[in-house]
Amino acid sequence: MNLPQEYTEKMKRLLGSEYDDYVESFNEPRLYGLRANTLKISADELKSKLDWQLENVPWCREGFYYDGENVRPAKHPFYNAGLFYIQEPSAMSVGAMLPVSPGDRVIDLCAAPGGKSTQAAAKLKGKGIIVSNDISASRCKALLKNIELSGVSNCIITNEDPSRLAEHFEGFFNRVIVDAPCSGEGMFRKDESAVRSWETHKTEFCCGLQWEILKAAARLLSADGIIAYSTCTFAPEEDEGMIQEFLNENPEFEIIDFDKSGGFTDGQPQWVKGGEELKKCGRLMPYKVKGEGHFLCLLHKKGVDCFSPPPKAKTADNKLLKDYFDFMEKFMAIDIKNDLVLHKESLFKVPYCLELKGLRVMRSGLYLGECKKNRFEPSQAFAMTLKKEDAKINIDFGADDEELKRYLRGESFNVDCGDGWALVCIEGYPLGWGKVQKGRLKNKYLPSWMSS
Repeated sequence: MNLPQEYTEKMKRLLGSEYDDYVESFNEPRLYGLRANTLKISADELKSKLDWQLENVPWCREGFYYDGENVRPAKHPFYNAGLFYIQEPSAMSVGAMLPVSPGDRVIDLCAAPGGKSTQAAAKLKGKGIIVSNDISASRCKALLKNIELSGVSNCIITNEDPSRLAEHFEGFFNRVIVDAPCSGEGMFRKDESAVRSWETHKTEFCCGLQWEILKAAARLLSADGIIAYSTCTFAPEEDEGMIQEFLNENPEFEIIDFDKSGGFTDGQPQWVKGGEELKKCGRLMPYKVKGEGHFLCLLHKKGVDCFSPPPKAKTADNKLLKDYFDFMEKFMAIDIKNDLVLHKESLFKVPYCLELKGLRVMRSGLYLGECKKNRFEPSQAFAMTLKKEDAKINIDFGADDEELKRYLRGESFNVDCGDGWALVCIEGYPLGWGKVQKGRLKNKYLPSWMSS
């Protein structure tokens, strides 16, 4: 690895006698990880279903290392069923250490491509709300797919500057995730392009962005709430230094401890001439753990949370939703009749009735489908939130079935089941819809998700 001289001199100064160990870590192979999506499957169940060599990630009970040189998880149909999320092992630490419970109000300010949002959503178990935001419209497309693929039913996806969100939702959320844009020093081993990016976007530039995002996070947070602030850099100015400056400006905040037994080392106050409380921050160092470099701090806002739930959405007129209710009665074994909002022809189930006017919103809740003239067409997103038994007609394939491969390519084929909307599954886990007529399945798998 050809590291910039300015960078190596800095790291020698910071790491001292451990510098040689750090440099030696570049000779170690890159590590690959995946995380079980516990909205759909437990970690143990996933491990038993996959015939790969999997090793547990110490700081994330749902996380596994896999052999990235010989295994391609995204090619497995369980990936299409949203049973796992592919994620760098160290990046799993934020969602693992941030305490989230069903009913919490979570916002992820720099969410794309969705790893931390889907991890928090799994902890919510469909209750409460998560707002997943990214300032980049192009990155929001990947975020949307990963949220829907994971079967998250209580998410609003926005494409906004965090400061604009703070104006709309001041004090509303009790958990805020800030995976801050950073100089990326912890990713040098994983991605050599990060070295070139470091030479362009240095620490000074990143600190300005991080400070503005942290200010917005503080405004969004309710009393007794927690901000998870993380980076993938070693730069003290972006890590302990940023936290110390934030504490100086916001005395109502304090750093709280988290479980470091999986391999975290303490924060380094001496690197920034900061207070001893900075030791409560944590670092994953690539020469000490099996993962890339990562920094994490949990900031608690003192006080009592006086949250008052906003009003529930007023369900649209039943006359407008007649075809939807007919679909549910005829083809579904479950009942979803509350919190329904109709935007033109698109029907959504919303977690809370939040004021979104003026914001760039990509998804305002669970997209159920389209209310066309005299018919309702269910969405791919809706299918991914279901269980096999939720549909009266379902078609279940084994992982090696040829028809499964045809389905994921968008092809139609003959099936042995009754006519109507069918939920297509792999080993009991939904993949999408098909419409059956006279023994022929018309493929309704989302075209943009199809395998080549």
